[in-house]
Amino acid sequence: MNQITQGNRGLPTFVVSSARALVIAGFFLCGGSALAQLGPGSGGPTNIVLESWSFYDHTNWLDDDGYSPVSFTNIAYSPLGDFQSMMVDTNVPAWLQYNVVENDGWTNLTIQQGTVTFWFAPGSWSSTNLGGTGPGEYGRLLEVGSYTTNSSYGLWSIYVDSGGNNLYFSAQTNDLSSSLTTYISAPISWTTNFFHFVALTYCATNTTLYFDGVPATNGPGVTVYPGPDVLTNGFCIGSDTNGIYQAHGLFDLVATFSYPLNSNDVWLNYQAEVPYYEINPLNLAMAYSISPAPSNPSYVPTFNVITGQGNLQSLGASSTCSYGTNAYQVWITNTVAAMVGSGTNATMNLTFTIEGGADYVPYDVFANSMLGSGTNKVPWTWMGQGYHCNTYMLTNLPNTTCFLILGTPQDTSGYGLTDAYELLVMQTSPSGPQTDSYGVPYAWYAENGINSTSAATQDPDQDGLLNYQEYQYGTRPQVSEGFGVWTTTSGYSSIP
Repeated sequence: MNQITQGNRGLPTFVVSSARALVIAGFFLCGGSALAQLGPGSGGPTNIVLESWSFYDHTNWLDDDGYSPVSFTNIAYSPLGDFQSMMVDTNVPAWLQYNVVENDGWTNLTIQQGTVTFWFAPGSWSSTNLGGTGPGEYGRLLEVGSYTTNSSYGLWSIYVDSGGNNLYFSAQTNDLSSSLTTYISAPISWTTNFFHFVALTYCATNTTLYFDGVPATNGPGVTVYPGPDVLTNGFCIGSDTNGIYQAHGLFDLVATFSYPLNSNDVWLNYQAEVPYYEINPLNLAMAYSISPAPSNPSYVPTFNVITGQGNLQSLGASSTCSYGTNAYQVWITNTVAAMVGSGTNATMNLTFTIEGGADYVPYDVFANSMLGSGTNKVPWTWMGQGYHCNTYMLTNLPNTTCFLILGTPQDTSGYGLTDAYELLVMQTSPSGPQTDSYGVPYAWYAENGINSTSAATQDPDQDGLLNYQEYQYGTRPQVSEGFGVWTTTSGYSSIP
C-alpha cells in the first residue's frame, strides 16, 4: 500500500531541503558590472530512505529490504492499519529489535540527523485527557539504548508518557551527568485503534515534530546522543530493550531517512498514505471520525526554496577539515580565481573551500559584482548549497569583480526562505511581512523563479492568469496552463 516514489533499492525517495540563514562570511576578487540574476535551483538532492518496515512479513518480521531482526518476542500481527500492522501490547516482556547497522555495512538508522516516520495507534489505551487510562508507563515508540539515572550508558528515544497525553523526543549520553535532554515534546489526544502519522526530523540546528502531516512543534538541534558502543546493540520498535516499557499499540510503515525531510514532503507522504487507513473497514475508529472536508483548507503550505547544489560543482572533500564553535560559525578559504579564454570572451573559474560550521548543515552561496544589500542595492544571485570541509567550483563567471557570501540555514519567518536569501535576493526583511497585499507568500515567488515582490499582477507565462491567481488556483506562473486569452479586431486576429 506504500504510495511513496520508489528508489533504487525499491524504497521511497524524497527531496531534501533546509531552512535558516544569517549572512556571516564573504570575500572580494577583482572588479566590474553586475552578475546576471539566476533563479533558485530546480529542487534539492534526491534522498532515498534508509530502511522501511511495512510488516508484510509477520512470521520472521523481515524489513522491506529482507534484513532479519536481531530478536523479537511476544509481538503480534493485526489486520488494522493499511491491512497489516505490528502490535506490541502484552502484560509480559515484548520487543522487536533491529540492527542500527547491518553486518554488510548498510545503515538502518542515523541518530545525529535524519527523519523517522511511522503510523501508530494506541492498542488498549487512549489518552487520559479523553477519559482513558494511557499506556500506564512511559511507552517507547522507537528507542536506541536505555535510560539510566546516572547517564552511564546512552539513550535516543521517541516515547509517550504514562497518561498518553504527551509525546517526547529525548536523548542521553554516557557522560555521568545524570541529565536527560528532551529536545521536543507535544501534547496528544489519541484514542484506541485510531492511527496517526508521526514524523520527526532532526539535525544539528533544529528538530521538528509532525502529527498527521502538519508541524506540531519544533526544538533545538541534536547535540546529545549515544555513542557507537550503544548503537551496536540495535534499536527497538514499540518497547525498550527489556520489553517492559511497551507502547501498547500498533505500528505500520516505519521509515527512516538520513536527512531531515522538508515539511511539504511530510505532508504529501501523509496525504498519499492516509486513504489506505480510511478505506480499511476494520479501522472503525477512523471511519467514525471522517467528516466532510472544510470549505477552506486548514493546512498552511510551507515552502522550501533554498535547496540543492545549484551551480556549484563539487571538487570533493578538502584535505583538512575545521569545525566552527557552532553550526553558524562558517567561512570561506582557499579561494583561487583562474582566467579561461582571452579578450572579450574571457571568463573566470573560481574555486573555494567552506570551512567551520558543522556536519550535514547546508550553507547557501551567494554571488554579486557589487558589495551591498538592501532595497536599493543590486540583488545577489543564489549559486547553490555546499557543505563544510568541501571544495567547490563556479565556472563561466564574468571576468569582473566578484563577491561571494555564505549564509547559514536560519529561517526566522519559518516560510522556507532563509534569512540570507530574503536579505540578499528578495531584499525583504526576515522579521517583516512574508506575503504581499494579495496574500501571496514571497517564498512562493522565489520557489517559482520570480525574485520580485511586486509581481502579483504580472503574467510571465501569458496564459491569462495573473501570478496571484496562479497561486490561488495552485498552478505554475512560469508554465502556461492552457487558459490563454486571445482577442480579435476587425480584419485581424491574434488567434494562432
